[in-house]
Amino acid sequence: MNAWAALPSREQLTTSRVLVVGDVMLDRYWFGAVDRISPEAPVPVVRVTREEDRLGGAANVAVNVQSLGARATLLTVVGEDEAASRLEQLLAERGIRTALGRDPKLKTIVKLRVIGRSQQLMRVDFENTPDHEVLAQMLAAFDAELAQHAAVIFSDYGKGGLAHIPHMIKRACAAGKPVLIDPKGHDYARYAGATLLTPNRSELAQITGPWRDEAHLAELAQAMRTQLQLQALLLTRSEDGMTLFDASGARHVPAEAREVFDVTGAGDTVIAALAALAGAGMPLRDAVPWANHAASIVVGKFGTASVTYDEWAQ
Repeated sequence: MNAWAALPSREQLTTSRVLVVGDVMLDRYWFGAVDRISPEAPVPVVRVTREEDRLGGAANVAVNVQSLGARATLLTVVGEDEAASRLEQLLAERGIRTALGRDPKLKTIVKLRVIGRSQQLMRVDFENTPDHEVLAQMLAAFDAELAQHAAVIFSDYGKGGLAHIPHMIKRACAAGKPVLIDPKGHDYARYAGATLLTPNRSELAQITGPWRDEAHLAELAQAMRTQLQLQALLLTRSEDGMTLFDASGARHVPAEAREVFDVTGAGDTVIAALAALAGAGMPLRDAVPWANHAASIVVGKFGTASVTYDEWAQ
């Protein structure tokens, strides 16, 4: 780490305010004992002994921003249901400032994971596809929040919440704010003009097609960056680290050797770290090793988790 740019102090990071916009969900865990197979079907019977709720999706990105030492505001729309109330409670407990819209037609997303013998046995998703743009009602709130923040994250989980993202990107760029996006789907044209996209390998390959080698990858990534008028593209590569492509070329940061327990939410940690540092004035090239370091810590934790400033600075 000695060759890296210095991590901003805790005091410096508290001045970095990040606006997180996107799809939120409640990650619900049921933990239990598995002692027998069901007589009704060849499946294990889980006797639930503990339940735990965690913030997921864009809410987990906000948690990571806050945990790392910056300040987060979460702008999103939820339903009018128990899951929404629980999300609001968890956000308040974390001290995360919110601009929440309520939509009675929207079912707040819940991902229920059943855990037995330290293994995920199944996941059950509760959600609906909105028949309208759920964040359209929040455009005025977005404009109001923009002036108070140093950077913007769009956390796109493909759940229908970011159909208006091109307008929001233009407004954020016009205000001179770095715009960082965790992309989803096949239409990256709607992210045009952003500061940074952070696709993983499979997400990028869906758009560019497979690459033969590193030179071919660089060619495809730079072509996409130019076409979409991005300042940079960060390819997250799991056990192979991450590579930043910008006007200066490519900067690769290898993964740090860690025992991996769970990669859930690692992408949230990466983009949260980058935005927190960009909001504190650090160039993206200098921020990437620190984002990689934060990701290496979070994969050693179970489920959707976050990294503290003290862990990050070690």
